[in-house]
Amino acid sequence: MKALADAEAHLNVGNALARQGRLIEARSSVLRALELRPDLAEARTNLAELQLELGEIDGAAASCRRALTDQPQLARAHRILGEALARQGRHREALERCREALALEPAAARTHILLGYCLAKLARPDEALVALTRALELDPHASEAQFRCAQVCRSLGRLEQAESGYRRALELKPGWLAAHIELATVLRLQGRSSECELQCRMALALDAGACDAWLVLAELRADEGRFVEAEELFKRAIALDADCIAGWAGIARIRRMTWADEEWLSAALRLAGAARGARELPLYYALGKYFDDVGEAARAFEHYRRANELAKRCGPRHERSHLTRATGRLMRCQSSAWLRQAREAREGSDRAVFVIGMPRSGTSLIEQILASHPEVHGAGEITFWGARAAEVLMSSGSMEAVALERDAPRLVRLGHEYLDILRRRSTSARRVVNKWPTNFWFTGTIHAALPGARFIHVRRHPIDTCLSIYFQHFEAANAYANDLEDLAEYYRDYTRLMHHWRGALPRGRLLELNYEELVTDPAAATRRMLEFLELPWEARCLDFHQYARSVITASRWQVRQPLYTGSIGRWERYARFLGPLASLAPQACA
Repeated sequence: MKALADAEAHLNVGNALARQGRLIEARSSVLRALELRPDLAEARTNLAELQLELGEIDGAAASCRRALTDQPQLARAHRILGEALARQGRHREALERCREALALEPAAARTHILLGYCLAKLARPDEALVALTRALELDPHASEAQFRCAQVCRSLGRLEQAESGYRRALELKPGWLAAHIELATVLRLQGRSSECELQCRMALALDAGACDAWLVLAELRADEGRFVEAEELFKRAIALDADCIAGWAGIARIRRMTWADEEWLSAALRLAGAARGARELPLYYALGKYFDDVGEAARAFEHYRRANELAKRCGPRHERSHLTRATGRLMRCQSSAWLRQAREAREGSDRAVFVIGMPRSGTSLIEQILASHPEVHGAGEITFWGARAAEVLMSSGSMEAVALERDAPRLVRLGHEYLDILRRRSTSARRVVNKWPTNFWFTGTIHAALPGARFIHVRRHPIDTCLSIYFQHFEAANAYANDLEDLAEYYRDYTRLMHHWRGALPRGRLLELNYEELVTDPAAATRRMLEFLELPWEARCLDFHQYARSVITASRWQVRQPLYTGSIGRWERYARFLGPLASLAPQACA
């Protein structure tokens, strides 16, 4: 009994020291308790928690396993072991530990937070949001739950929700460095440059050595076309952390690399040689770009292949047949007749312009050209229609009058909500351009909600398009992009859907433009676009690369260069690596 009492006394001292933040002393007290009573599972679990906070991940996992050997029903030990596994990148195993912990203690908010984190890492964002929402129901003041919710919303493109989540996290935990930096990123992605910079400065006031804050500032300068300053900021981040993968990869994205970049190549190859997981993903893409820039196609493709294989392992699986079935259902539900009847009930504003097509097909270039016109505002990529179109499609399963009546109020509401977004972006522009390419999936819903909206569909040689996608690191989940066969099938679904919209939309709503025509005869192509939008000719559109504005896309460097034809036929350098993409060649003019 005396040994137990002494052990518990040491444990109590350890708990008191931990509450004071004296973690090393606390660990010593808990270890003394375990010397006296090695079977004391509570002490073993407390030790694991201290080890976790001290960064002793392997030790924490071992302590939890020992505690669970003595007491298998200890929910907290399951949860802490889950946290240790998650920090090791073993998210599937961590997920199972969360399930075990919640079976024993269903109302533990911290476990729901960990569950949400693991689900997000396993590319299951909708389930992650459910878990994190439950955590907030159990503990509305859980700042980490707010933070994780915001991260998931950002990954889904729900930037306004992400912003709210980060702001709420900062209310709950003022001075939280990571939340300031994440909020800065979300503001940057919304084109709110001055607010982004303010959050970065607030982060740097908390910690001048915050590498991630310097990285966000570097990206912000690149968005603004200030590439020399951006590179200096990337280098500043690297000076703080020589292994800063985002810094090294960032440099490659903002200019053309040359053989003179020996220092860059040496560092990138060194870091790639020590690669362990998803963190290194941008580096492989950067190495691919380096070798593409210097004309070494084989070495470029090998690094792009490694990048995409890693992305496949770390992200969600692309369900090829599911997408093909969904495309067929979309065409059946949103037929010409449905579109005609759906739009008859409302007047449509003509402010909204959508540039659609495959990613990497020239949508950013077209937006930059149009945004150079004094009566046009380039709004970047507005992802509003993604989730909203699903609402309509779920209810549009038939052409019965009752279905259309049910859809009509929803469509009116969506149209008003989107026009409100455009008003917040610009109050004066006659036309506001949304260049999110993926809106080609939602064209039917957009037209039904906004009959006056116009669509510019840009097409590029299919193999050039698909290779450019394969060579691009997408932050958002684009699982089809990481496999050449998936890419080829995705392109076919895109082609048949655009063929459907071509026949279903009324005249004067869709303009089709080839990228190759745009770069070889920009004046003629620009004139066609301005006439389509009922705008007067403006010569400054031909000097689009000189127009100062924030461009938040992967093409931000390219759209600030004069037009060049070097990207036409780029695929020919990679002909021997094409595999399934070779079958797309006959569709070049589809």
